[in-house]
Amino acid sequence: MQAIDKAKALIEALPYLQAFRGQTFLIKMGGAAMEDPDVVARVMRDIVFLEVAGIYPIVVHGGGKAISVAMEQAGLQPEFVGGLRVTTDAAIDIVARVLGEEINPGLVRMIRDFGGQALGISGNEVFLGKKTHGTDAAGNRVDIGRVGEVVGCQLAPMAAAQQAGIVPVISPLAMEPATGRPLNINADLAAAALAKELRVVKLVYLSDVSGLLADPLDPSSLIHSVTCAEADEFIADGTISGGMLPKIRSAVDALNAGVSKVHFVDGRLPHALLLEIFTDGGIGTEVVR
Repeated sequence: MQAIDKAKALIEALPYLQAFRGQTFLIKMGGAAMEDPDVVARVMRDIVFLEVAGIYPIVVHGGGKAISVAMEQAGLQPEFVGGLRVTTDAAIDIVARVLGEEINPGLVRMIRDFGGQALGISGNEVFLGKKTHGTDAAGNRVDIGRVGEVVGCQLAPMAAAQQAGIVPVISPLAMEPATGRPLNINADLAAAALAKELRVVKLVYLSDVSGLLADPLDPSSLIHSVTCAEADEFIADGTISGGMLPKIRSAVDALNAGVSKVHFVDGRLPHALLLEIFTDGGIGTEVVR
């Protein structure tokens, strides 16, 4: 029966494989899912599966704890305002080093170890940014240093990689055109900005959250599918709040710009990416127009 079940799983995946062959998926990986090497390896193997299946995956990754650790080692105390990391001139050099010399090459190496092809691309070769400000608990504007928002995307590096059949792996940095210096950018918002530019078929957020919950304290209250209008209602009534709020807003923004579908999936679950995309029921939350 196990062999038959495996065959049934392949047949269930067939229409999705047929529909998505030759299409582009943008996968954002972050949260606690980035902190367990075994979890990261499983996700990278699933991305190789997408590549072999004829799908064009693009990976945008976060930095998270690795950056905080490096800052502490350098004597800098990590600080956040409204969910954004305060990034001084000294801190941006640490951010760029950790992303460019540790996290990004590690993801590329894993993809290659599983037989895929990947190219690490610094985000400041892709994203153009401008400085932004933070907002404290009282609603006041706060200077948070070299933190930016995406104002444009340079698509040539990814186009070249995809034409060669190589998975682009992109870090969350942007170039400030006026100075040529990097800006630290929120990886969720960077992924959404790039997805909008490319009008990808799927934007998938992999993190340590199972999806949108009707009750944040009850994992069984997962909402499997939500429209943009319903998402606005959930924001208004407080169902969507905290760290999920900017994610959902960026998802709605991406959908309104032409992205076909957005998914929120717990990347810690084995093969979460494949289960969400290639099964009828999925395992996370999909957001649709």
